[in-house]
Amino acid sequence: MRQVDIDLSTSILGTPQVNPLTTQTTAPLNPVPESSANNATDTGASRSGPAYNSQSVLVNVVQRGNPLLECIRNVRWSHSKDITPDFIVGSSSCVLFLSIKYHRLHPEYIGKRIDDLGKSFRVRVLLIHVDTDDSKIPLREINRTALLGNMTILLAWSLDEAGRYIESLKTFENRQPDIIRERVEDNYMAKLANSLTSVRSVNSTDVLTLASNFGSFKGISSATVDELTMCPGIGELKARRLFKALNETFIPEKD
Repeated sequence: MRQVDIDLSTSILGTPQVNPLTTQTTAPLNPVPESSANNATDTGASRSGPAYNSQSVLVNVVQRGNPLLECIRNVRWSHSKDITPDFIVGSSSCVLFLSIKYHRLHPEYIGKRIDDLGKSFRVRVLLIHVDTDDSKIPLREINRTALLGNMTILLAWSLDEAGRYIESLKTFENRQPDIIRERVEDNYMAKLANSLTSVRSVNSTDVLTLASNFGSFKGISSATVDELTMCPGIGELKARRLFKALNETFIPEKD
């Protein structure tokens, strides 16, 4: 999820706010359809709330009318006029939301929103809706601003995908990072396999063959290309790749 940094607003000071998804600044925000409003009530949504609610996602009132809210279906959410980010998904996690189309019209917007966050929140996510084909240049601009603002970028190519990101950030707010960390078994053969299979085309069967022929990692790394090719299933190309990976210097020598 960084920057691509998964989990993305301005304090309400009485001045008009604009929904980042809306591309027209002169027209007022579209109201939430009655059916959606009813759904928000059924899922615990309200028009205001505390600074943090462990049971639901807090949504800044400036996002009222944003179609993204209709895509947040699997966690509760409630409006709040007392928060700065667009979404609060944890006690120290927040989300700012931005669409590429809106950024093109208002390139200064996201920088101001990030500045308004100050140093609040440990996990700071900028959720970007990529709603245009030509997004390379805008994303480059946003990436620089996000990097300077200590934000982690998540890209979504649809509102449904953006909604799932917010749901996941809320659902896993108290989970440890171990659930997505690569698991390596704590024994010699597992570590040997993890090291050697990082070489292109070397598989777990090759590791067993090499270990049975050379006995250890030291023996494998000391073998010549000809010795490696003597092992069943180890062709010349694979042997040369393995020999190069095990014998070339980590730091290139200076001329």
